[in-house]
Amino acid sequence: MGSYARSGSLDNATATLTQPHAARTDVSVASTSLSGWRWAAVAAFVLFSALNFLDRQLLAAVAPMLMTEFGLTNAGYGTVLAAFSFTYMFVAPAAGMLIDRVGLTKGALFSMGTWSVVGAMTGLTTGFASLVACRMALGATEAAGIPCSSKGTAVYLPPREQGFGLAVQTIGVTVGIMAAPLLVAVIAPRYGWRATFVVCGLLGLLWLPLWIVLSRKVPAHEAANVNRAALTVRQVLADRRLWAILGANVLIMVVHSMWMNWTTVYFVQVHQLTQTEANLYFAWIPPLFATLGGLFGAWLTLRSTSAGMTAAAARLRVCARFAPLLLVTALVPLMPTPLLAAVAISASFFLVMTVLNNLHVLPIDLFGPGRAALTSALLASSYAMMQVFLSPAMGAIVDSFGFSVLCVAVSVLPALGVLLLRSACVAADAEQRA
Repeated sequence: MGSYARSGSLDNATATLTQPHAARTDVSVASTSLSGWRWAAVAAFVLFSALNFLDRQLLAAVAPMLMTEFGLTNAGYGTVLAAFSFTYMFVAPAAGMLIDRVGLTKGALFSMGTWSVVGAMTGLTTGFASLVACRMALGATEAAGIPCSSKGTAVYLPPREQGFGLAVQTIGVTVGIMAAPLLVAVIAPRYGWRATFVVCGLLGLLWLPLWIVLSRKVPAHEAANVNRAALTVRQVLADRRLWAILGANVLIMVVHSMWMNWTTVYFVQVHQLTQTEANLYFAWIPPLFATLGGLFGAWLTLRSTSAGMTAAAARLRVCARFAPLLLVTALVPLMPTPLLAAVAISASFFLVMTVLNNLHVLPIDLFGPGRAALTSALLASSYAMMQVFLSPAMGAIVDSFGFSVLCVAVSVLPALGVLLLRSACVAADAEQRA
């Protein structure tokens, strides 16, 4: 990867990478009539993302208590995680296409309203079957969440700021992830784990009137102009560069998935903490560093683009330099105390978000904001597909061999993802030269 960057092939490849199909339109983001409201809209979707990940992350925060009550092994808990991802995987692409067609306002209102109700209903589950059913329903209703947030970034921010916009969205994601264990630590000991699902589900309904009011301040006709120059769905799906990005996303997101879903369980099982101790003192720390990693990745790209590098080339360079550093993940089980383990997990989470912040904006560079919801939905769907197959496998590995083997296994995958991404750049460069 180092010689590849030095040779200039990366810059050449990414220069051609954005040429053949890059559908660009700046009419919605350049207009002065949007300038007063675009960051307000982005801020609304930061809150949207926070609520999205709060509802989905509650399960990880209550996992030890829930596993005891329902008699689940780690593999059984992995199956519950896979249930969410199974429906998410299938619904996300359709949700992305629907949002590109009907627009942000309707798509966001429908998504938030339905997943908030389903999230609250999780508190009514009485056994494994009803829990799986609720997680499947939550996966289907939350499938539009990430596409809505990405669409908001693409519509309201110019290309140069989109990486930073995605990093700002990551703040919302982190707030949701951090809030889940803290709320569980406060509510569950007093009222039971079910109450946390009911309370947090109802919080989402409060977002609906906020977006109804704010969306009326944004000129709808200008936001709609983004789609006029959009590529067709067939053009997007026929481009093999998209599939290389999706493949890299799967390999890199394995690390993200592990810390999203297993951090509380790790502290309870490895360091013998109670669920409340794990959530209150440690589980909320790594997501904070994940946000810093996303902002750091955006800053690196912004600095490079200010020096004249194309956005796509800058993003790919960040991916190539930082993905191999995720080998640090293998060191987590060597940490002798919960605090040192939290530090190592935080470093891993920081690095993975530095990479993912840039990887997830690449499809907008390639296909323009008109297909931002679709391409982000495909990224989310590929992540969900990975979780369908790997979450039960992760649980089985932990049951049989412990977290040490799991951490070593996942630490090498991000570097493989970057190699896949590099091959797509080289191929695009060769085709363009031919």
